[in-house]
Amino acid sequence: MASKNPKPKRVEEPAVPAPVRPGMWESKIRPFLERRALPLAILLIAIGAVRIASTWSRFSFTNDEPQHFACGLEYLQRHTYLLEPEQPPLSRIAMAMGPFLDGTRLAGPSDALKGQDVAAIYQKGTPERTLILMRMGILPFFLLASVVVFLWARHHFGGATAVIATALFTWEPTILAHSGLSTTDMAVAACLPAAFLAMILWAERPSGRNAVLFGIASGSAVLAKFTTLLYLPAATALALLYYVAVERSGAPAFVKLARVRAASFGIALIAGAVTIWAGYLFSFGKFSGAGFPVPAPQLFQGIHDVLVHNQGGHPAFLLGQLSRTGWWYYFPVVLAVKTPLAFLLLAIFGVVLCLRRKAVPWALPVAFALGILLPAMAGHINIGLRHILPIYAGLSIAGAIAAVQLAEWSDAKRWAGPVVALALFWAAGTGIWNHPYYLAYFNELAGSHPENILVDSDLDWSQDYVELTGKLHSLHATEVNFGVTPWLNHYLEIWPGLPKTKPVQPLVPAPGWLVVNPSYDKLYQYGLMYRSPNLVPWWSKLTPVDHAGALQLYYVPPGAIRLRQPGQ
Repeated sequence: MASKNPKPKRVEEPAVPAPVRPGMWESKIRPFLERRALPLAILLIAIGAVRIASTWSRFSFTNDEPQHFACGLEYLQRHTYLLEPEQPPLSRIAMAMGPFLDGTRLAGPSDALKGQDVAAIYQKGTPERTLILMRMGILPFFLLASVVVFLWARHHFGGATAVIATALFTWEPTILAHSGLSTTDMAVAACLPAAFLAMILWAERPSGRNAVLFGIASGSAVLAKFTTLLYLPAATALALLYYVAVERSGAPAFVKLARVRAASFGIALIAGAVTIWAGYLFSFGKFSGAGFPVPAPQLFQGIHDVLVHNQGGHPAFLLGQLSRTGWWYYFPVVLAVKTPLAFLLLAIFGVVLCLRRKAVPWALPVAFALGILLPAMAGHINIGLRHILPIYAGLSIAGAIAAVQLAEWSDAKRWAGPVVALALFWAAGTGIWNHPYYLAYFNELAGSHPENILVDSDLDWSQDYVELTGKLHSLHATEVNFGVTPWLNHYLEIWPGLPKTKPVQPLVPAPGWLVVNPSYDKLYQYGLMYRSPNLVPWWSKLTPVDHAGALQLYYVPPGAIRLRQPGQ
């Protein structure tokens, strides 16, 4: 018989889930990076600087370095800027300062650049020392650019992201390449991101101090390269469009924000104008585009010359094609084949993450990168990734955001940790593996013949003549068919010490050693310029026997060439 008072059933208490233990990223790696962000960034930048310095004497002067140097010497020596004003003076002053203090001077007139630019490098009889001093002047721009990337990333995304962004930036081969050359490209890669960051700080807090900083930074970017006048407004406009789309605050709120910042923006404009005028030595006079005096006439002359240059275009080579006005897809292709794949994949993923956040700070690196890429795609001068070099500041931050997101997923998704570790090791190893040939670097997509994709400053900018000299001496070559300019060949026989040279004749076969520059071959055909499909250089069917950097070496034994006789 059942009991009248059955024993109540025991109610099971709900199991309390055990606390989730944070993974390696949250418990150890992120706290370490946040706590040690600044010293780690300094270490990364220092390593990058050492890598750059190690290339100074490894490479001969590139096509553009002598003229930039001569213009900087003119500025310091004569306090004029007449030789070639198409580029502004900031980086030219920096590269000329060391040799100027060492006693190098221009000897020719201010209205004739050709000849005296190379002569200035050789003037003291120590061209290698002069070239090293020139290139030392560009290193501060690498340091500035790296610091800006770190500060921008830390300001919005924290120390861990900032360290990774700094690493990606200082590992990027094209950044390292142009940081080691005395040209104008690294200057704008530093000053343009600095101006954009200064604008962000001013927009967030429109104080007089921030306005002055914004103005000086923007003026310095203009003094670095005139593309600032296009890239900075474009990036700013994209950032504003994104702000309006995300905030949906309406016109009245936007007008109020603008009114609050109007006075300090005026201060920024004045500070920027004074900075630019100071860069041109507070000069005042006429230029060819106007018949009346203006402040800093060489500024307006340079802008005028750039516009004329862009309108007329420039000889360019891409994927086997020749063009003087370029291709809209040139810079996307260059980015795709010249950026390390690990960096590129992280950057693309980071851009997607930034746009999905729907928050203005996250979109700013994307706006900055697109503000450079989109205007460049509309231009007619397609001669190198260097013309959009500042884009790597924004892409480095986007790539770091992607790396941090993958690391955060690693606690729940086992594949995420190995993926981010592989990507970072791959990005770091790419530069180490290709040291010191950063300028000619192509990623795995380019295959074994990158000269069929790009030439000029992306592959062969005449940087390999030091290595070529060593190669030819090891081959016991006493004479070589090389180059197209006898007067320049004469200098190269002095330093780096090429054997006796004879200019290359593209339609006249010659026995012995032949050196072919991919740029002269693909872009100019050594003077033929693809006048006829039946007109090709005589070595086009031969196979190189060796190479020196990007240069191709051929050897034709004496007696192997038989010229046709009349009637044959």
